[in-house]
Amino acid sequence: MHERSSVGELADRLRGELDRYSPGGKLPSSRALVERFRVSPVTVSRALAQLAAEGLVVTRPGAGAFRTRPTRVTAAPAADTSWQEVALSADGAADLVPRSVDASGVTVSLSAPPPGVIEFNGGYLHPSLQPERAMAAALARAGRRPGAWGRPPMEGLPELREWFARAIGGSLTAVEVLVSAGGQAALTTALRALAPPGAPVLVESPTYPGMLAIARSAGLRPVPVPVDPDGVRPQLLADAFRATGARVFVCQPLFQNPTGAVLAADRRPEVLRIAREAGAFVVEDDFVRRLAHEDAGQLPRPLVADDPDGVVVHVGSLTKATSPSFRVSALAARGPVLERLRAIQVVDTFFVPRPLQEAALELVGSPAWPRHLRTVAAELRTRRDAMTSALRLRLPELDLPHIPSGGYHLWLRLPDGAGDASRAVGSQTEAAFTAAALRAGVALTPGRPYFSAEPPAAHVRLSFAAVAGTEEIAEGVRRLRAACDETLPANRSTA
Repeated sequence: MHERSSVGELADRLRGELDRYSPGGKLPSSRALVERFRVSPVTVSRALAQLAAEGLVVTRPGAGAFRTRPTRVTAAPAADTSWQEVALSADGAADLVPRSVDASGVTVSLSAPPPGVIEFNGGYLHPSLQPERAMAAALARAGRRPGAWGRPPMEGLPELREWFARAIGGSLTAVEVLVSAGGQAALTTALRALAPPGAPVLVESPTYPGMLAIARSAGLRPVPVPVDPDGVRPQLLADAFRATGARVFVCQPLFQNPTGAVLAADRRPEVLRIAREAGAFVVEDDFVRRLAHEDAGQLPRPLVADDPDGVVVHVGSLTKATSPSFRVSALAARGPVLERLRAIQVVDTFFVPRPLQEAALELVGSPAWPRHLRTVAAELRTRRDAMTSALRLRLPELDLPHIPSGGYHLWLRLPDGAGDASRAVGSQTEAAFTAAALRAGVALTPGRPYFSAEPPAAHVRLSFAAVAGTEEIAEGVRRLRAACDETLPANRSTA
């Protein structure tokens, strides 16, 4: 059994047995728990620590674990926080963009689903696909390096900056790379550096909700530019620059989220030319380059590798290919903008913790790293094929216009007419379908948060990376059949 699930299961068992012990009573020793439940001492230690964090037990070094005694709680006087409504909205009428931040598009892929619910909304690799042993070994080796716990250079370790520069390619050098604390932080730095509050920023439509949340929290106005299976449409991009006067365009040229599109070879120079003529920057979010599938073939280089003029500000990350907590990324740029990026990043975060940077160096320099990437590439292809086959068999009414060769999700269009309140069977909206899916035991992501303006149709996004394997994918799609039957009875399939 996976260590993480063993800890949770043991904590559940112990939590259910606490009533056997009087307040202050001692629980069995760690050795007894190891023998009884046939788990490791580490699992016992972590399970007890979880119960201690919940206030259910107290651990005393050398003595053991004890059930906590009930404490008399004196009711606190009722608080009145209503004044904050005024304080948080004061002078808000002058704001071009509301200061309140909608984080729902981000939290949907960060929150763990309830027990028993299949996670088709996850944004990270399942623990079984994460290189946990390699990361643990890298962190252990990193911790023993001389100076590993000292203050790093604010721009990042030179060796790690050099590794990112080589991975990006072209003529980019280490001095043009900053080490950042994950892709989300790097995107935040880039948008704050490149556009003042109230300014328009061009974004792909649909696009990553987390980036839209960043833009709005910075007081920017996202302006959509439609994409098709070959990426952003250059003519519409040029029109948007002329109409808005924007100086920033944010895009994901490789395995775009959520469509999975790859920017076509003939469009790549067009995008750079259009931005250069507009006097604008292109923020390239290269978030899943290391999650190409086994059948992806030769990947195009990052846009920044073919940009000598400093048009592109590049964001690349190790997080998606490793673990949500392995937050190490690169922010690369040429020219004066690099100093502004550096200054904002230093003010916001000082620097990325040195042990994490050292661990990243150890990981990417180890033989385990290429083996891990090959394993993930093969497994993602297998899972993608399993999900597409299951969807075609059981849910043929859901349109799958593009099957990506990289990334971790599929973008599905709900049948036309969904959301029409005049239907006799009731309203079929993304929200209704998402709710029905959750009742059936599947968490998925509705499409609305991916659009910065009114969406042209109803969509959902299904992830195949956060689940345990192909059997769970098959079961999840089977459950979605029930959700479709509940919300789209007129389109029932005989599958």
